[in-house]
Amino acid sequence: MEKLIFKSEKEGLIEDILQQQGFKKGKALTLLKNKDVRVNGERVKSNAVVKKGDEIVVFYLPCKEKVDEVKFDVVFEDANIMIINKNAGIEVQGAGGICEQLKCYAVHRLDRNTTGLLILAKNEEAQIVLNEAFKKKTITKKYMAEVVGKTNFKNYLFSAFLVKDSAASKVKIFNTHVRGAVPIETTFNTLKNNGNSSLVECVLHSGKTHQIRASLAYLGHAIVGDGKYGKNEENKIFNAKTQKLHAFYLKFDKLSGKLAYLNGREFLVLPVWAGEWGKDELRG
Repeated sequence: MEKLIFKSEKEGLIEDILQQQGFKKGKALTLLKNKDVRVNGERVKSNAVVKKGDEIVVFYLPCKEKVDEVKFDVVFEDANIMIINKNAGIEVQGAGGICEQLKCYAVHRLDRNTTGLLILAKNEEAQIVLNEAFKKKTITKKYMAEVVGKTNFKNYLFSAFLVKDSAASKVKIFNTHVRGAVPIETTFNTLKNNGNSSLVECVLHSGKTHQIRASLAYLGHAIVGDGKYGKNEENKIFNAKTQKLHAFYLKFDKLSGKLAYLNGREFLVLPVWAGEWGKDELRG
């Protein structure tokens, strides 16, 4: 189950508003019948009239798409962009990657084994607008990670320096500037703890290779299942076959030109393994 949050741009019947967001009529009616649509916090029926500015929340199961054996969920799609929920083991770019197969443009990246929300531009104009938005940091991205050990992060802004080691396909973190280093910043918040691990929300303020993974490992809390920055003996204890790092939240702000209609739109998709931590509570 996934969650779409947006504000209505005009007045109209809720079923029409949902169709304008990409839901087919039959799907929209089913969502309303199953009480999976809320307007300003209240469940509504198909004959409900939505006013401009009303907040609409939709809980839904995404459709499955298959492209040359690459499976992923399409969370949102229109003429300009596509947002997918990427599975582990999939490259974004390069031969056989998502961009090549979908004939789309990448405007940001996720590591091969990082899951979650990925934005793709479907035309050059959309690519230009989104690239500019990422440069100006008007697109909010949040990640969720399960890490080894007990953490107590409370809006902890971790500032450090990162050096990329291309030969080893790794990065290193330093607390002071060294040759070849670039500054990085990440905010960490602990969502939950259990006996052996913690659930941490991560917000990037700079987007460098392996930034979250390497930073958490540097802080002594490697991501569960991370074979590159974690410890094999710890990953065996958790029986983790891949890293538990997921891009779960996106919000668009201050987009210009032909993508201005996306401003204020939020997308939230929790990872499958979040159910182990109480998925409904995390959803909020």
